[in-house]
Amino acid sequence: MKDPAAGKLLGCAECAGRDSLGFELTMAFQPIVDLRNRCIFAQEALVRGPNNEPAGEVFARVDDSNIYRFDQACRTRAIQQASELHLDSLLSINFMPNAVYRPELCIRNTLAAAEQFSFPIDRIIFEITEGEKIEDHQHLRGIVDYYRKLGFKVAMDDFGAGYSGLNLLADIPVDLLKLDMALIRHVDQDRVREAIIKGIVRVCEELDIRVIAEGIESDEELRCLQHLGIELFQGFYFARPAFNALAEVSYS
Repeated sequence: MKDPAAGKLLGCAECAGRDSLGFELTMAFQPIVDLRNRCIFAQEALVRGPNNEPAGEVFARVDDSNIYRFDQACRTRAIQQASELHLDSLLSINFMPNAVYRPELCIRNTLAAAEQFSFPIDRIIFEITEGEKIEDHQHLRGIVDYYRKLGFKVAMDDFGAGYSGLNLLADIPVDLLKLDMALIRHVDQDRVREAIIKGIVRVCEELDIRVIAEGIESDEELRCLQHLGIELFQGFYFARPAFNALAEVSYS
């Protein structure tokens, strides 16, 4: 892996070292709920500062000089904390496709952390998240194919917002798809949003992709989405992210 700022190849250990970032980070965890089975399907690891500073403050310190180290440090930290908290569900970790130089090299720290902290890799979900347009779909396809071959699950995050859309879904095979909260908000009062989500659910059924609705805040939204066939949910309605802890879930 090459550090664009230093102009040298980084060893895996160096890339993962949190000290080299120049700042500390930790995780909050927010559950993804399986309402059909009334259980926690997964916990999403959300980056935070050491004193519970929000993700925005942490990302403000990430640039081209440390994006590789940051991505690797987040993965390692999430796995370590999940193990320490005795997480018995799936663990969902966000990753930035543009921070993966070569999948076979960049995954080494993840595999090492999973082994060190005794966390099974088949219980790890990688969520594709990217603030900028992904120009090289072939590169991303190579990453996803390699990760799934190793036993990881892959989710497409924020579907229906920004650059995460049908073209990306057509090119990239995933196991899970997370509907963006902008599609979810007040869906019970919006026939257009309801029709769009219904169509997405049907497509995902054909492709054997499970749908997660994120950003649930009301009982009305939840009931509408359940009626459309969605079983996996995430949002303040169930639990807010818990800092360095696993949140208690209200199933209502």
